[in-house]
Formats: sequence, C-alpha cells, structure tokens
Amino acid sequence: MKTPLSLLFFAAALTLSADDATPFDGKSLSGWKTKGAREKSHWVVGTATMSAAKNNELTVAKGEGELANAKGGGVDLYSEAVFGDAVIELEVMVPKGSNSGIYVMGEYEIQVFDSFGKAKPGGGDMGALYGAQPPRVNASRKPGEWQKYEIHFKAPRFDADGKKSSNAVFKKVILNGQVLHENVEMPKGTPGGVDGKEKAKGPLMFQGDHGPVAYRNIVVKPLP
Repeated sequence: MKTPLSLLFFAAALTLSADDATPFDGKSLSGWKTKGAREKSHWVVGTATMSAAKNNELTVAKGEGELANAKGGGVDLYSEAVFGDAVIELEVMVPKGSNSGIYVMGEYEIQVFDSFGKAKPGGGDMGALYGAQPPRVNASRKPGEWQKYEIHFKAPRFDADGKKSSNAVFKKVILNGQVLHENVEMPKGTPGGVDGKEKAKGPLMFQGDHGPVAYRNIVVKPLP
C-alpha cells in the first residue's frame, strides 16, 4: 500500500525546525518567478520519470511533490524567497545527457549534468562550481535516478557603503554522501545568474534553458 503524498509532506514537515524554509510547497509554482517570458516556461509540478521511449526526455505525470522542467529550451526559475548564509538540501534527477544548474543566491552555479561513469569529471560536470572548480570525485548516479545535494554556503559580505568586504564561500558541497568541495571562495558570480549582481541575500534559481530536469525535497536551513 502506497503512503498518500499528503502524509509524506506532513511527515517531512515534522522534521523541520522553525528556522527552516521550504520555498517549494510541492503543489504549485506559487512563490516562483521565471527569468524571461513565462509563456516560454516548461516548469510544471507533478511526478517526473525518465522517458522509457526516449531516455533523454522526462515524462511528467500530473500530481504533487516535484518541480520539473519538462523539456529543454525553456527559461530559468527562481524563488521569491531570498537567503544569505544557508544550508540547502534538495534532490535532483536528470535524464540521459541532460544539463541544468543550481544557482545559489541566484548567482553562484553548482552544475547539474548527466556525468554518470565519467572517470575524471571536469568543470562542466555534475557537482562542478561552474567556472571555478571541478568536483574532487564523480559522485553521479545513473540518469533517471534521484540524487541528493547538501550545500553549505556563506554569503558575501558588504560594508556600510555597499562595497564587498569578503567573497561568497561554498563551505561544503556534498553529493550523494560524498564531499565534492570545501571552503571554495567565489570572487564573482557565475554568468547567467538572475541579474549578475552580488548581494547580501538572493533567491534560489534552477536553470531551465538547457535540458529537462526535476527537483524535489527542497529545504533551506540556517548555516551553523
């Protein structure tokens, strides 16, 4: 007997503290904006699986629980909620050969890519800090499988005049239980962010103009 989704969401909520945030309610796109024309968006809520007929595509059934970019060539999606220092936990699934990205604070990208089986991952592979540093190991699972990120992030600091006094830092990035990065400074944002401006707080953005991808169980916690 399958557990109803409503009970799963309730059980998950019991594990969150009062300081945790869940920018995706699992039911709708409420609280999210598109970077670009909304009519070009392929983002939907439902249940995503890798297509059995074409393994480079996603099939998304109506329902709840997952935020899916049903096909490539759409637009990026970012949260109305903004964050500074944070621990971001989420699960992601990509079909064969697909490409997306997680933009922390809307400006610093962690690569999402089908890198399964690659012996030596590079700067464009799963888990890379795009344009800054490749992952130390390839922790990628097979396309179509859910994978978990845990991102510990320290926001950039600014003085009273608005001048940046210290860089953003990825304190730790973990994929599927394996540490990919520790204490990596980001002197600047990644091209393709929300507005290209570093700031004290920013949204969570998912790249949707490349390939199909799905996200779920998105939680933002305070950085210890």
